[in-house]
Amino acid sequence: MKRLNRGLVAAPMMLGLSCAAYAQSEGEAASPQFGGPDSVERVIETDRTDRGGFLETEVFAPVKSWQTQLEEDHGFSIGADYSALTVHANEVLDGTDESASGGMVRLYGRWNLTGDGASSSGALVYKIEHRHSYGDPAPSSFYLGNVGYVGLTEPPFSDQGTRWTNLYWRQSLNNGRTTLVGGFLDVTDFVDVYGLASPWLHFMNLAFSTGSAATDLPNDASLGVAAGHIFDNNVYLVGSVVDRNGDPTEIGDGFDTFFGDNEYFSSIEIGHTSTHSKIALDNVHLTLWHADAREEVGAPSGWGANFSWSRYYNDRVMPFVRAGYTDDSGSLLEKSVSVGLGYRPDPSTEVPGDLIGAAFNWGEINENSFGPGLDDQYTLELFYRWQLTQQVALTLDYQYLMDPALNPDESSISVWSLRARFAL
Repeated sequence: MKRLNRGLVAAPMMLGLSCAAYAQSEGEAASPQFGGPDSVERVIETDRTDRGGFLETEVFAPVKSWQTQLEEDHGFSIGADYSALTVHANEVLDGTDESASGGMVRLYGRWNLTGDGASSSGALVYKIEHRHSYGDPAPSSFYLGNVGYVGLTEPPFSDQGTRWTNLYWRQSLNNGRTTLVGGFLDVTDFVDVYGLASPWLHFMNLAFSTGSAATDLPNDASLGVAAGHIFDNNVYLVGSVVDRNGDPTEIGDGFDTFFGDNEYFSSIEIGHTSTHSKIALDNVHLTLWHADAREEVGAPSGWGANFSWSRYYNDRVMPFVRAGYTDDSGSLLEKSVSVGLGYRPDPSTEVPGDLIGAAFNWGEINENSFGPGLDDQYTLELFYRWQLTQQVALTLDYQYLMDPALNPDESSISVWSLRARFAL
């Protein structure tokens, strides 16, 4: 059986990086936040930073003031959002619905308990959610179950109900250059991230998100440890070991599965960035991962590699090239290559408000998951995110799915989606 040596992955894992979408200015101490654009601390930071908006309103100014005062007085930050999605396809499998809709509410934050709360500190980080569909099916399963396309539409929009995503301790050291985390983790916060990886803010298809649909990712809220370090030459390392059997709806069971089943997802990533302040925007990295077999459910072991390159030009345009490969394991795709870009119409705000995205993916179906003989798939996705106010964003999305592997009667299918997010 081809596999990475778990010890090789685990040994250097305490070296890695907090892959932040927005970090410090050049010459300043590194930011303590751990993870990419969807990590809790990064979401809090960007939601409180000016992103503009078509309409200006001060209705929520008292809430923002209360949040700021709470953190200053007690080191406790809190954020919340509600997102909703509706998706519609022009062709579906016989007997299935042409549309799906769902939503989720999230409550998240951190509690700074040690250090200065800035460059070197320790904090308890949390995120709890309620994910629900507006009928059947949920958007997360719409592609596979209704369209016959091997992929996921907005994977977070399921009908799981109340669940945890994060509950961990984050410790920053070495003036913020080293970050250690331990507890219930979401590996998509720090594995193979880049600046357009968020299904809440960016592309909706999993092929353009973490792992490029060619990684056998574990569930959210998986018990484990991860760490990162960035060196003076802007080279970084990230490593993790987490439970493969985590269940976000029953996180207490994670202690039993982590220490009892001994079935893990391990990863190590090496990368380089041009400057600290653009660490997920100007970025090139290689990620290696290994997933142990899950004996109880019959899931095989496997390993894979992901490559990502992105570059941010003039604070407006970010082209990217991403690829993934899986050997065995249970990912959706065995091979995946994506190219695309993001474009900011207005670069005057501190973080992006309005945003345009375009991307194309070629994917080879994982025979281990779906059997042999299926055609390769081709995917084009276009989206426009409109920042209505500082708190509200609307995203119109179009996907053109060519040769959906599980629906051979259709050569192409068009899928339209509308996503809304309200954040405090």
